[in-house]
Parts: sequence; structure tokens; C-alpha cells
Amino acid sequence: MAMQLIECVPNFSEGRRQNVIDEIVSCFKDKKGVYLLDSRADEDHNRLVISLVGAPAPIQDALIEAAKTAQKHIDMNTHQGGHPRIGAVDVIPFTPIKGISMEECIELAHNFGERYYKETGIPVYFYEDAAKTPERKRLEVIRKGQYEVLKDEAQTNPDRKPDVGEAKLHPTAGATVIGARKFLVAFNINLGTSDVQIAKKIANAVRSSSGGFAHVKGIGLALEERGIVQVSMNLVDYEKNSLYRVLETVRMEAKRYGVEVIETEVYGMIPVGAILESAAYYLQIADFDPGQVLELQLLDLMGERAE
Repeated sequence: MAMQLIECVPNFSEGRRQNVIDEIVSCFKDKKGVYLLDSRADEDHNRLVISLVGAPAPIQDALIEAAKTAQKHIDMNTHQGGHPRIGAVDVIPFTPIKGISMEECIELAHNFGERYYKETGIPVYFYEDAAKTPERKRLEVIRKGQYEVLKDEAQTNPDRKPDVGEAKLHPTAGATVIGARKFLVAFNINLGTSDVQIAKKIANAVRSSSGGFAHVKGIGLALEERGIVQVSMNLVDYEKNSLYRVLETVRMEAKRYGVEVIETEVYGMIPVGAILESAAYYLQIADFDPGQVLELQLLDLMGERAE
């Protein structure tokens, strides 16, 4: 049987207490079959994003361990942060990388959701390709009102009942959204102003739900520690909405308010194709082919010889 590789990017509602962050991250270290590629904590978002690659079984085991750790330390009744969230472990997406199909990742998400609830008592919602109903495909629909609203509506509104678990949230850990999806690029654009309303207006202009780019989700946030604001986005299909196109649109919208883009951030891992496409645009390279990149050619040759 061919080796199966998935990517998983669990998001935790903790970005400020370093001891808690370290304990959660440690659940993914030195685990056979689990490769910790990146971990980033943001104080303003109050969120920890971890990027993993590995085999499905050991990744699931590590996720359960990390969820129990987060459950021990994070109380959603006192949690505050700039990023939308409904749980201590807010979201767990599975992405096929090698030897596994999207359909298999969907089945993986569903089976893991059942196990997750059984072992942690935290209810589960399914999203993106693993959604059980069309309206739950979009993460923002599940998160509407965030933890503070959902903890009541999960009990009173049948449309907001978890997919796995009773009609209520965990009293401190909330709920977790589990799904299967294509590779997502978390792309943030920081603006040289402290006016968060400008960031919110620009996010409204570029995100799909407001009539912007079809595969872009976005919100406007204040980065209070730095005195600036951010258009925080997820590009759920970077092949259809390239980084440079989104960046230039945000830059154009910002000029309406006399505001400049001061920097951008890629949060977590990113496919090389997403970077190369924007590099080709800004360098104005005619007829650029990713096969011209030396390291990519070498990796292809190494892969062919290994097989």
C-alpha cells in the first residue's frame, strides 16, 4: 500500500501564555509519523496555528493529546482575542498530500470527529468538503456569533446543533470544527493606520461573502500592540485567487483612505506555486515555468529515483 501523507493545521485559542503554547506544541514533537513544520502564536489574535504533515493515524493520536492539553488550560468563558473562534481547539482541517484522496480525507474527518468527541467530550461541527449540510461548508457560518452566541444557540436552535455530540457545547472548551479541504494560504496585509474601520471596509471589499474574490475569506482587525490594523485573509484556492491579485486590490482600496500597505504576512506554510506566481508577476517574467526553478527540478528527479 502506498504511503499516505496529509497536511493538518490545527488552530488553538491561545496565543499569549507561552507555557500553554509550549505544552500544546510539545504534543506534536518527537512523534513517529508526525512532522511539525511550523507553529506560530499571535497575541492580538490570541491564537496558535500549527502546521503538520504525516501519516493519518499518528497525526490523529497527536491531535487527541493536544486537544486534551488545550482543554485543560483554555476556558472559552474568559478567552478574548481578535480572531473569530468557538472553541479551545477551534478548527482541525485535513488536506490530502500524497497517496490519499479528498474523499478519503472526508471519511477521515468524519471518523476522527466521532473519536474526538468520545475521547474529549468536545462536540464537533464538520465543514468544507466534510460538511454534512451545504450551509456548514463555510466556516464563518458555523462560527457566526462566535462562542458567546453559539453556546446558547446550540441548545435552542436545531440548525446550530453540533454534528457530533449533544445539543450543547463543552462548558469550557466550546466546540471544534473538523473538516477536509484543499491547501489554504493564510495571508495577512498590515496597513499603516490605527483605524480598524478601514481594515474592515477593505476586508468587506475583497472577501467572497461580500461580493469580492470567490475564494477569499477576510476580516479587519486591530493590532493594538503595534498601533496598526490588519486585513486578515484565508485564500482557500490560491490557484484561482493569486496572492499578488489580492494584494494589489487591497493596496488600491487602501489608497482611497490615504493609507499604505506596510507589510504582508504568510501565516504558516505555503505551496511554492503560490509564491512563484506572484514572483513572476512582480518581476514581469515572460512565459515563466516553475520547471525553471532549480530546486524543484532536483526534487522531481530525487522523487523519480526514490520510486
